[in-house]
Amino acid sequence: MKSSPGARSWIAAGVRHELLTRALPALRHDMAAPVSVVRMALLMLKRQVAANPIDPAACEERVALIDNQVSELVEAIRSLRDWELATADDGITRSALVAQCVGLMRAAFDLHGVMLDVDASLDPLEEEPRWPAAAALRYLFLGALGYLNDGGAEAGTIRIEPDGADALRLVALPREAEGVNPVLDAHRAPRALAIDAVALQNLAEDMGYAVALEGDSVRFALATG
Repeated sequence: MKSSPGARSWIAAGVRHELLTRALPALRHDMAAPVSVVRMALLMLKRQVAANPIDPAACEERVALIDNQVSELVEAIRSLRDWELATADDGITRSALVAQCVGLMRAAFDLHGVMLDVDASLDPLEEEPRWPAAAALRYLFLGALGYLNDGGAEAGTIRIEPDGADALRLVALPREAEGVNPVLDAHRAPRALAIDAVALQNLAEDMGYAVALEGDSVRFALATG
């Protein structure tokens, strides 16, 4: 029986929640790193203020560092709005979409022995077109990554490449036999909430996009269908 629109939206909401959960470690790092630097800078500033005589230049340098880190922390916190589908945004370029999502997930994929390989033609270009609904595209890209990683075949590399001027293709390449790490595989935790074809299709359809699943590859256009 085909899912009703309401059921599809509930499934898609669950998939988005799972994808955000997977991205959270990187998001938390972006917020925790400035806090660590601020705490260290405050400790040094206290020592410099207590010194006799006080070194104004050194104090000013510490204050500038704290100010810079607080600004980075504020930006990291504000970036959480980027995950809200209802929030209007200025859109995103294809290269920026790839860079953001790969940056969020590279460490987690590396930990499980999966390399993310971005085609050189996806480097930023001048006057690159921007595509609307950056939040939706981010979820869709991460969903495609999750689908290829969670699939039955053991991926060693997921290659990200352009497909024409307005689409992306992600391809899972099998891990070479000599590339298997028995220690890594022995500690691989089973994932109960795998992103399968049904989950990815419901996610895409709920946000208005079309995805094409062809074996170990996923293709999606950057414009809604």
